[in-house]
Amino acid sequence: MTAVPAYASTTLLPVNLTLGAVLAVLLAGAACVAAFARLSPGEDRGRAREIVVAGLRAAAQLVAVSLLIGWVIRSVPLLLGFLVLMYAVAVRTAGRRITPGGSWPWAAVPIGVAVAPVVLALLLTGLVPLKGIALIPVTGILIGGALTATVLGGRRALDELEARKGEVEAAMALGLSDPEARILVARPAASDALLPGLDQTRTVGLVTLPGAFVGMLLGGASPVQAGAVQLFVLVALMAVQGVAVATVLELVARGRLHRDVA
Repeated sequence: MTAVPAYASTTLLPVNLTLGAVLAVLLAGAACVAAFARLSPGEDRGRAREIVVAGLRAAAQLVAVSLLIGWVIRSVPLLLGFLVLMYAVAVRTAGRRITPGGSWPWAAVPIGVAVAPVVLALLLTGLVPLKGIALIPVTGILIGGALTATVLGGRRALDELEARKGEVEAAMALGLSDPEARILVARPAASDALLPGLDQTRTVGLVTLPGAFVGMLLGGASPVQAGAVQLFVLVALMAVQGVAVATVLELVARGRLHRDVA
């Protein structure tokens, strides 16, 4: 059994009052900047409030999940139930970010069709065992990537269709069907949702050292092992995000995901 290097524990953030105070200052600073610069869709300071609420929710949720994971990894049914919960929360979050209307459940499609095949392939090939300690973080990373791509792609597509409604009508007048005209206009904007993943992959090791790499090193893995895991995560994320954006674009073009008109 490989021994964990001494630096693995000594370099981790200590869980103490100092950490709590620093986190509180950082959260307050982020909210103050958003409020001062009015970084909100309107003229209010709603984003500042959202930042504070998101930070507090993250703290509470991570405490709960830290306690829960130790319980669910002991049973396959509990493990699968936890994964379904992760998926349901992602669908709800993505759907409500894309549209406040009643079509938000359609966000389940791009996240599901993007993540499920990758996770199934990993299980069938044995690269990831059916154990919570391995499956939960890998699936969580993939669901998180699909969520981000779905939100960005869906919002950009709908925004573009609203701003360029005349071009959609012009394309239909030239003989294109409604979905064809909508996808023609929305595709370039929706494709921007792939940029964060592309930039992260292009600059890995040069600008940033992502969490999977650092986590593996701190856990005692060799740099080669950590690099291999991080490469897998980045490539898998690009595949997942590509499928998610293509699917959400199709749903928007067909009117499945839409914003209700008052």
